[in-house]
This record gives sequence, C-alpha cells and structure tokens, in this order.
Amino acid sequence: MRNPLLAIAAATMAITAIPAVSTPAYAKEQRRYHTTDNGVRYWRGNDGQYYCKRSNGTTGLLVGAAAGALAGRAIDSHGSRATGTILGAAAGALLGREVQRSQSQARCR
Repeated sequence: MRNPLLAIAAATMAITAIPAVSTPAYAKEQRRYHTTDNGVRYWRGNDGQYYCKRSNGTTGLLVGAAAGALAGRAIDSHGSRATGTILGAAAGALLGREVQRSQSQARCR
C-alpha cells in the first residue's frame, strides 16, 4: 500500500517541477518604447503604426483632490466645514486631472 502511494506522490512532484513550455521569443510582440520630451511613451507596432501610452491623469486627480479639500476647508468657515471640503475636493480633482492630461497630449504619427 505504501509503495503505490509513494510512487504517485513522486510522479506528482516530478510533473509540477517541469517548467511550462513558452512560445518562442520571435512570436511575441517585441515592443521598444521611446519617450518624448513631455513624457509620452510610444512604440511602433508590427503593422508600422505608432501607438502611444499616455497618462490617464490619476496622479493629478489625487493631488488636486487633496489641495482642493484643503482650500475648500479654509474658505468655508461656517459650521462643520464639510460642504466646503467636499466641494473643494471635487473641483480640485477635476482640475488636477485635466491639467495632467493636457500636459501629455501628443499625436502619434
């Protein structure tokens, strides 16, 4: 009873130790990224066209929301000041996102 169980356990361990077969390197799309002066990354596809990787504005959104919340809290001096904080955060988030996205506008040719 012990020998068959040991044989099965050994076979299972041997099978999981075999590395997975990968596709050849030439079959994968090789991307060589280039970066413009304003930080936009682009690459040339296999079809000859250029493709861009632009910033989606997440960092600007977060920084703008924090700055807007602080500014809204300072401006709203009545009551609990929650309304000013919330409105300031929303306005700052939208403004920060648009500022960051406008800096990374580039056309791929």
